Amino acid sequence: MPPSLTARRLPAQGICTPVATAPADAVRHLAAMQAQDYHAALWAVGLRTEDATREQVEDAIARGEIVRTWPMRGTLHLLARDDVRWMVALLAPRVQAANAARIARDFGFDAPTLAHGRHVIEQALAGGAPMSRTALYARMEAAGIASNGQRGLHLLNWLAHESVICQGPRHGKQPTFVLLDAWIPAASSLMRDEALHRLALRYLQGHGPATVDDLAWWSGLTRKDARQALQSAASTLEQDTHDGVTWWWRPDAPAASRSRAVHLLPAFDEYLIGYRDRTPVLDAAQTRRIFSVNGLVAATVIIEGRVAAAWKRGAAGGDEVVLDPLRALDDVEHAGIRHAAQRWRRFLGDAD
Repeated sequence: MPPSLTARRLPAQGICTPVATAPADAVRHLAAMQAQDYHAALWAVGLRTEDATREQVEDAIARGEIVRTWPMRGTLHLLARDDVRWMVALLAPRVQAANAARIARDFGFDAPTLAHGRHVIEQALAGGAPMSRTALYARMEAAGIASNGQRGLHLLNWLAHESVICQGPRHGKQPTFVLLDAWIPAASSLMRDEALHRLALRYLQGHGPATVDDLAWWSGLTRKDARQALQSAASTLEQDTHDGVTWWWRPDAPAASRSRAVHLLPAFDEYLIGYRDRTPVLDAAQTRRIFSVNGLVAATVIIEGRVAAAWKRGAAGGDEVVLDPLRALDDVEHAGIRHAAQRWRRFLGDAD
C-alpha cells in the first residue's frame, strides 16, 4: 500500500478537518454513509461538519436534505437528497436480483404479492403524511398481507430498492416512511455508463486513495463494474501501483495530514466500513475486536490513522467514554481521547 495511505484518507474522509459547514454537504462529500445505527450515523455526519450539533443533523434529516434509505448492499445509508435517485437506480437492482428468490421462498413475496404490497403502501402514503412502520404494517394486515416474521420489513426494504419509498422525518425515536416522489424532487435519469463514472468520482472524493476491490465492496457492484467505473474516470484521476495493486484518488484531494490528533469515530464509520481491506488501519489479528461475527462494527479511537481502541458511551446514556484498548495507551494519548470526547459531547449537547 502507499506509505502515506492513512495520512491521505483522514483528510479525504473529513476526519482530521471537517469538510463541510452544513450536514448535508458532509454526507454529499462521502457520497453515502452507512446508517443502520441511526445515532452512530448522526455522529459520523457531525464529526465531518464544522461546529455541528446533533440537533442540526437531525433537522437536516427532518427537512429531507439528508435521506436515510437502502441504496446498496441491502444496508441503510444516509445520502444527500440529490444523490438518492441515481444511486438507488444504479446500485439497488443487484441487491434485488440477489434477494428475489430468497424472499419469494422464505417469505412468500413472489411478483404478484410484491405488486399487491406496493399498491397497499402507495395508497397508505398517497396523502403525503409520513407514516410509521407500525402504521404501515397495520395497513398491510388490513389488506391481507401478513407483516410478522420480518415480512413487513422485507416489503418496505424491497419498495425502497424500487425507488417507491424512503425514510422520512423521525417521529420520536421511530423512523417514518414517505413516497420517494413526494419527498425528493424529480430528476433526469442517468445512463448506466454515466452513473458509473459519477460513482467513481464521488466515492474517491470521500474515500480515496482506494482500489477496485474497495469500490466493489463499498458499492456492492461487481469487480468488473467497479473497474469500468474507475477506468471511465481515469483521465481525471491519479493512480499509483504498489505490489501489483493500483490505488486511485482524485487530483483535487486535500494534502496528506500527519496530525497526531486523536479521533473518536462512531460505530460503522466509513473510515473502516468503506473499504474491503481494513488492514491499513486495523491489525488483522484484532479484526474480531472491532468487526463482530454478527456484523456489528464497534466505535473506534483513531490515533495516527490507526485503530487504537474501541469505545462506547457509559452506562445509562452518560457522557463517559468507556475504552477497550487494543494496545497500551500513554498519557498523551489518553489526554487526546479526553479532548476528542469533549467535541463529541458538544455535538450531543452534553458539554458547554
